[in-house]
Amino acid sequence: MILLRNMLFYPAFYGGTVVFVLLALALARVNPGGLKWAAEMWSSWHFWCVTSLLGIKVVETGHRPSGTVLFAIKHESFFEAIEMLHRFEFPAGFAKAELFAIPGWGRVAAGYGLIPVMRTQGAKALRAMLAAARPAIAAGRPLVIYPEGTRIAPGQRVPLQAGFAALYKLLGLPVVPVAVNSGHVYHRKLKRPGTITLHFGAMIEPGLPRDEIEARVVQAINCLNP
Repeated sequence: MILLRNMLFYPAFYGGTVVFVLLALALARVNPGGLKWAAEMWSSWHFWCVTSLLGIKVVETGHRPSGTVLFAIKHESFFEAIEMLHRFEFPAGFAKAELFAIPGWGRVAAGYGLIPVMRTQGAKALRAMLAAARPAIAAGRPLVIYPEGTRIAPGQRVPLQAGFAALYKLLGLPVVPVAVNSGHVYHRKLKRPGTITLHFGAMIEPGLPRDEIEARVVQAINCLNP
């Protein structure tokens, strides 16, 4: 049954991805709002495939605030990266720059307002991220970041990337840590039925020292770890 679910999921989701990318590019020529709609429909399509084809239940706990805050999300799989367009109201997410090189998808991501992260360029990358984030903040969009910098195996906790504390300080936004336990079911290859929980922790005020903000975020995003 698990194998059958995966055989249904992969062609449905990735085939749908091609359709939504082409639709977004076509709509962008007519109305920029059409690109936003198509991108969010792609995320909703993924959610349907996950819940209906893979048999994964998605549960949200805690309080998810609206408005311009910095959501710091645990990263165990691609699930939470795709889910953010479905879960949040027009989020400006930080994504590794390599993804913007994907034909078609990269143009849609840039048009939607995702923010590329050039992980090897240090201060230059930070300045570019700040410049890209400020228009999103001015528009009242929430920001989404994966502060560990890459996918982390379930049950493990790692130090946060240095850029997270720098962005927290320079953006001056409150942080909402989000714990996710997707890795135990949403594997890279063979995905399994089960439950994914997204737990929204208490909001953390801006202006804390680096050691404190990092410690609080690490603790909060790992609260679902066994």
